[in-house]
Amino acid sequence: MTVDKLKYDVAIIGAGLAGLSLSIQLSRKGYSVILFEKEKFPFHKVCGEYISLESWDFLKSLGLPLEELNLPIIKSLMLTSPNGKTLQTELPLGGFGISRYFLDAALADIAKNSGVTLIEETKVEGIEFDDEFKIQFNRINDSAKQTVKANICCAAYGKKSNLDVKWNRSFLQLKDSRLDNYVGIKYHVQANWKENVIGLHNFENGYCGISKIEDDRYCLCYMTRAGNLKKYKGSIHDMEREILFKNKHLKKIFSECKIIDSFPISISQINFNKKTVVENNVLMLGDAAGTITPLCGNGMSLALHSSKILAGFIVQFLSGTIDRDQLEMGYEQEWNKTFSKRLRTGRILQRFFGGSTLTNLFVQTFKMFPFLVQSIIKKTHGRPF
Repeated sequence: MTVDKLKYDVAIIGAGLAGLSLSIQLSRKGYSVILFEKEKFPFHKVCGEYISLESWDFLKSLGLPLEELNLPIIKSLMLTSPNGKTLQTELPLGGFGISRYFLDAALADIAKNSGVTLIEETKVEGIEFDDEFKIQFNRINDSAKQTVKANICCAAYGKKSNLDVKWNRSFLQLKDSRLDNYVGIKYHVQANWKENVIGLHNFENGYCGISKIEDDRYCLCYMTRAGNLKKYKGSIHDMEREILFKNKHLKKIFSECKIIDSFPISISQINFNKKTVVENNVLMLGDAAGTITPLCGNGMSLALHSSKILAGFIVQFLSGTIDRDQLEMGYEQEWNKTFSKRLRTGRILQRFFGGSTLTNLFVQTFKMFPFLVQSIIKKTHGRPF
C-alpha cells in the first residue's frame, strides 16, 4: 500500500499484535492510521504461540472467527527440571494455540479492510516531536527517505529496535546477567505431544516450550543465554545436543519430532529489564513497553491488552477530552497498574530459573506444594478484557 496522505491522526511503528490491534480499534473509530512494518506478511516470528484465554473475547471483537478455526484449547502445564523431574498442573484460565504466521496475517487483513494504511517492508529511521510528530522512513532496499506527520505516535516494534539505540533508552544501560543477552530459537514440528498440554522443559541456562497450534503442528520454542550458543560457535544443533538433550524429555521430543521446512528461526539480544512506557512523547506498547519472560506464557495477551488500554486514551485525546500530558500520564499509570506486577514477577522468576541445581530444587518444591504454581500463574495472568 502507498502513503496517500501527508498527515495522519496516528502513526504506529511495528505491526505485531499490539500495533495491529491498536490500528484496528482506532481506524474503526474513524481516525486515520498509518502502520509501519519492516517485514512482509505473512511471516514467522520467534514466539511461544500460546495465548491465554483472557484474550479470546478481545480477538473476536477485532473480527477473528476463533470458533471457526478449530484451535487447540490448552488446559494444563507440564513442567520438567533439567534432571528430568516432572510436575503437571491445571491452568486456572487456560489458553489456546495459534501461529503468529496465521494470526498476524489475519489481523493485517482486518486492519487494511478497516481502513488502516499498512506500509510493509519499511524501516522507520527517525521520529521528531514539536507539537506534532514527523516520522522519517524508507522502504527496504530503497535509501530514499520519506516523511509523514501525525498527531500521535506509538511504538509497537517489539523487544528491541534501532530507535531504542538512537534514544539511548534506559533499559539498555541496565546490566543484569539474569535479565539480558538471551537468544530465542523456534521450530514448527509434527510431534507426539498432547494437544491440550503445554510443556515447559528446563535446561542449563534456558527453557523450552512445546504446544499445539493449527494444522496438526506444534510450536517448539526455547530461550537460552547467548553464552550457550557462543560456546558451540553458533551451532544451534550442537548446542541442543550438548545442553538441551541433558533433559531427557527434550531429548525425546527433538529425536522423535519432524521439523517443518524453513525452521529454525532465531532472535538475539533479548532483554527483560524494566522499560519506560513513554519515550520522547512516543507511546510504547507491547514488548516495546515491557517484555514478560516467556516462562510466564503471557506475552501475547499483554500486547493485546495494552493496545486496548492505549486506544481508550488516544480516543480521549483526539476528541479533545484530555490534553497530551494527561494522555501520557494517564496511560503510563494505567499500564503500570495493569502490568507492572506481572512483569516484576516474571523478572523474579527469570533470576531463579536457569541454573540446573536451583531449577531442579524449584520444580521439586512445586511438586511438593502445587498450590505455589497456581499462585504464580495467577500473578502473571489477568482476567478477560
